[in-house]
Amino acid sequence: MSQTRQPFPYDLAGPIGSRATLGLVVLQVDETLEQDFRQMFPSDDVAIYVSRIPSGDDLTPDTIATMETTMTAAASLLPAAAPFDVVGYGCTSGTTLIGQARVAELLRAGASTPEVSDPLTATLAALGASNITGLGLVTPYVDSVSEPMRRAFEGAGFDVRASVSFGEEVEARVARIDPASTYAAALEVGRQSDVEAVFLSCTNLRTLGIIAPLEAELGKPVLSSNQALAWHMALYAGCLDLCRGPGVLFDRG
Repeated sequence: MSQTRQPFPYDLAGPIGSRATLGLVVLQVDETLEQDFRQMFPSDDVAIYVSRIPSGDDLTPDTIATMETTMTAAASLLPAAAPFDVVGYGCTSGTTLIGQARVAELLRAGASTPEVSDPLTATLAALGASNITGLGLVTPYVDSVSEPMRRAFEGAGFDVRASVSFGEEVEARVARIDPASTYAAALEVGRQSDVEAVFLSCTNLRTLGIIAPLEAELGKPVLSSNQALAWHMALYAGCLDLCRGPGVLFDRG
């Protein structure tokens, strides 16, 4: 005859992220951002939780803007018990079209966190920290997405002095753009004498491995959506020392 047993006693431990807990709302079609973040935050002391947001197959203002209606629900799927230090929305063009303040509002409505970020806000902060005013811009987008981004930078006081775009409308193809093509595009704008820094826009663009060699060849800072977002979130979370991001942005701390 079996005996009724009491539950085995156990202790509770602290959160998995003993130094920091980060949350990301990543596009359904994005294949790059999550991989980049796990490279840049290799420490077990930093926990990263990811939720996905529905996103269209094409990169157009209409499909990007629809994320405004689902962002809060996506953020609410992050584990409620996790003590988030910062939650980030992983879409540069989406932030540009929806608006930074609105993105922050939508994230806070879905997740309990003292800080929020996005790639556009993070890049503007990184440019300000680097005392840069003249910018070269590389994007994968069609003109209807690239032009609002240019205006966003100029509205924030940064002069976009050169830009190139791949004109890609199909989101699934963005993650397949060869980093060598992005490298060549960055050289195209970065070699112009009045360009002080180059920004590689889009969280789905594979840029992490080309930032350092581009800086070495150009002699100028190179920023990317994922690199800047990681830097900004690490800054908010107080764990910059645990973030292994490339480029002079991280050399400055």
